[in-house]
Amino acid sequence: MKALVLGAGIVGVTTAYELNRDGHEVTVIDRETLPASFTSYGNAGLFAPSHAYAWSSPAAPGILLRSLWRNDQALRFRPTADPRFWSWMWKFWQQCTAERAALNTQRKARLCAYSLNVFHDTLSRAKVAYDGKRDGILYLYRSQKALDAAGAKADLLRKEGCVIELIGRDQIAGKDPALSDVKEKFAGALYAPNDESGDCRLFARNMATWLEGQGVTFKFGTTVTGFDLDGDRIRAVVTDKGRESADVIVLALGVYSPHLARQLGAKLPIYPVKGYSITAPVAGKNNPPGIGGIDEENLIAYAPYGDRVRATATAEFSGYGRTHQPEDFRNMLTVMRELFPNGANWEASEYWAGLRPMTPEGTPILGQGRTRNLWFNTGQGHMGWTMSHGAARITADLIAGKRPEIALDGMIDAAS
Repeated sequence: MKALVLGAGIVGVTTAYELNRDGHEVTVIDRETLPASFTSYGNAGLFAPSHAYAWSSPAAPGILLRSLWRNDQALRFRPTADPRFWSWMWKFWQQCTAERAALNTQRKARLCAYSLNVFHDTLSRAKVAYDGKRDGILYLYRSQKALDAAGAKADLLRKEGCVIELIGRDQIAGKDPALSDVKEKFAGALYAPNDESGDCRLFARNMATWLEGQGVTFKFGTTVTGFDLDGDRIRAVVTDKGRESADVIVLALGVYSPHLARQLGAKLPIYPVKGYSITAPVAGKNNPPGIGGIDEENLIAYAPYGDRVRATATAEFSGYGRTHQPEDFRNMLTVMRELFPNGANWEASEYWAGLRPMTPEGTPILGQGRTRNLWFNTGQGHMGWTMSHGAARITADLIAGKRPEIALDGMIDAAS
């Protein structure tokens, strides 16, 4: 069959890989000039099933409200006049119960753990470079109270197959010698030996090049504007460069998926949550981080990518704006200089802000909508890199009429 994938971020590229592997003739359309140029451009790069906690938790409403007068909160609430913002926030708040948070976390972890296995299978078939690290991830805690709470909370993830070890400060230095001089700042850490890191953008772009060699067509600089419908079927996708027809179409346009889905009568509960990142060159510095990690009480994630270091922070509920200012990165830079003073040339950092396509639950939207030849693979939120491979395999299996290898409760129903 001829398959058309709308979107060339990490979700679209991995979907193209799985469809091509199944023998489909695949074309990918994206408005940017290169793959992974929007949400996937500057993400944290942590492939982290062991950090699949739902953001909609009992603590979230208080954090969001405090952020109205404090800038040191990991979640920021910046209201807009957009009615869709308030509708989405109301759905998010409804998920902020202990029961819903636990259920959503388990569902996320299940998909993320499955996705890690699919990722390894992909790498065995396509030798794609991405500056990956397979030495685990450190989740660092500065207080004993926070460490104890995190250790107990991790049982939710362990039930879904995540391996999570409680370690002391000396073991932190053993896992990553770059933290030896600052280990006393931490009470301990959770170490996830099976979690990984890598440059999502680099992977997506190298995978796209590999896929072109397998016969996949990429059409960049092309914006999807609508659909030509024939009853409950899409006859053609309309773009600013002409029409594209296909037997099956996969919508993987992240935060812009709801805009197009509305033309088909589908209301996707996806809204952007803004994140910030810096990428600094190592540039001759001699003590960069050895593996990825998260300073949990500052909620700052980091990962080494060969000759550079990426750090990310903040989840800002503020609409579709992508602008940023120096103040947005100040705390992130302060913490990274504290942890890794000789880890990178922080003064030469590249600054970036991007939009995560979030659902209120944190689980993606998969499956077939009312339009018979359209399939959804969108809404991966802050776990896009981690979920992408599994979600792509699930999408290809659904299109092929196969039963996916994991349960899709909380994901498949949202697409109808």
